[in-house]
Parts: sequence; C-alpha cells; structure tokens
Amino acid sequence: MRWLAGAMTVVCAVLLGPSAPSGALAGGSLPPGAVREVVPHRVMTWNLCNPCEQSNADRAAEIAAYAPQVIGLQEACAADVAGIRNELERRYGLVYRVVYGSVLQDWGRCGGLPWSPDGYGQALLSAAPMTGRVNVEYPDGGSEDRGYLAVTTSVGGRLVRVFNTHLAERRQESVRADQVEVLAAEVARYDRAIVLGDFNAVPDAPELAPMWALAEDTDPQCHPSPAEGCQTTTDWHSKFDYVFLRGVTALEHHVQPSRYSDHDLLRTDLDVTRGTTATAGGTARKP
Repeated sequence: MRWLAGAMTVVCAVLLGPSAPSGALAGGSLPPGAVREVVPHRVMTWNLCNPCEQSNADRAAEIAAYAPQVIGLQEACAADVAGIRNELERRYGLVYRVVYGSVLQDWGRCGGLPWSPDGYGQALLSAAPMTGRVNVEYPDGGSEDRGYLAVTTSVGGRLVRVFNTHLAERRQESVRADQVEVLAAEVARYDRAIVLGDFNAVPDAPELAPMWALAEDTDPQCHPSPAEGCQTTTDWHSKFDYVFLRGVTALEHHVQPSRYSDHDLLRTDLDVTRGTTATAGGTARKP
C-alpha cells in the first residue's frame, strides 16, 4: 500500500506539473489565465524590501501578473534577482534579460561567502536587449551606499533611456538633494527617458525639484506641490516610488499593493511615439 501511495503521488505530480507559488495559491498574486507574454509598452518599479526574506517564487508571481516589458528593482540582491528571473521564465514563460547595478558587496545582507559576498543595489530586467549600461554610485550614499543604473532598451517599439535608482533613507534630505543633482544632470542629456525608483521623498519634498524640472510622474495627480488624490506607494502611506517620464506619455498608472514588500508595485503603460529617439549607444539625438 505504501508503494502504491507513493506511485500515485508521482503520477499526480507529473500530471499536474510544478506547484503554483504560494502567492498564487493564496489567490492574490497571479490571477487565473495571467498574461504569459510581455506587454511591450508597460514598465514597473518595485522595491523588494531587503532583508525581508520573501520567496522569489512569490515575487515572480507578483511580476508575472502584469508582465511588464521593463522592470526596475531596488534593494535587490543579485542572487535574488537571478532567482526571480528564472522563476519568471520557468513558471510563466516570460523571458527577461538582466543587468545589475550593485553598489554594495554585502555578505550579511545578501549572503554568499565572506570572501565573495553577493551584490546589492538595483537591477533592470527587460524583454528586449539592453545596451549602453552605466552603473554609478553616488558620491555620498548617506547611511548606506546608493546609486543609479541606466541602459538603453526598447519600450513600445522605441529605444528609450531607462534609469533605475534608490536614494538615501528618510531624514537624509541634504544627501538626497545632492544625489538628485547627480541623477538629473544625466537624465537631462536625453530627450526621451524613463526614471524608475524609490526616491524616499514625497512629491513636494524640496530635494526632488531638479527631477520635476525635467520630467513628470506617471500619476497625473502627483505634482511638486501638494495635490489631493496622489496615490501612496508604501505601507506607511507615503509616496516614495516614482516613474518619471521625459519625452514619454503615460497612458495608465496603477499602484498594486503587495504583501511581499513594504513598497507597492508601481506599473504604468506608456506612449513613447512622441519626442526624440535614443540611439542604441545611449546618447540622445534628434529624429
């Protein structure tokens, strides 16, 4: 009888295939019949929350439910990003390229060997090739090393420069101000750019002024002055996460609450047909 029960278990496993991630079983992360092809004009930003020790299968299920063309991740360990990428391909057939923007080699936070710690920082995933990678560590990270990652990739069939950043922690306004100056100077070089990330600042924070001078947030209710209806993106009811657009138009904007991070997923659908063209090498030029 034990042999028969074991055999039946194996048969069931073969017939049913790999088990769904716990998030999907719980009914929240991956709806039935979820999209298994990327949406070519959709981008997403998500702070993974580290160290929160969440399952990469659950994180992948959250992303797969919306299947964006480009994903910006912050507080990301390189090994976790690789695991999420593998889950997206194995479980959902979503194939992404990845570039890492690690600014800190941290064995205590990300694991690895004491003499070979895992990288920590940002990461960008794209269904299209990425070129012109630039990884910059801010001169002053505040209480922890911080930086930005930039690539040129395709969104909605057009090449665009994509940035991903994580600014200094709360109550470090002066540090963030210096970081935004560094980031904005680079963004200003491009007539078409998307800036993803966790800025650790509310929309009317003075340190964000250089970004507002260059770009708009995808949330039409969010401005550099207080505005009712600006959606929050964190468990502490603040908007810290942004998709800033320069030369690109937002079509839809959604904040998706997640139980796997203290930040929500922020996704937006874009129209990139207006503005100028970014070359594959990453420099801006007129069409």
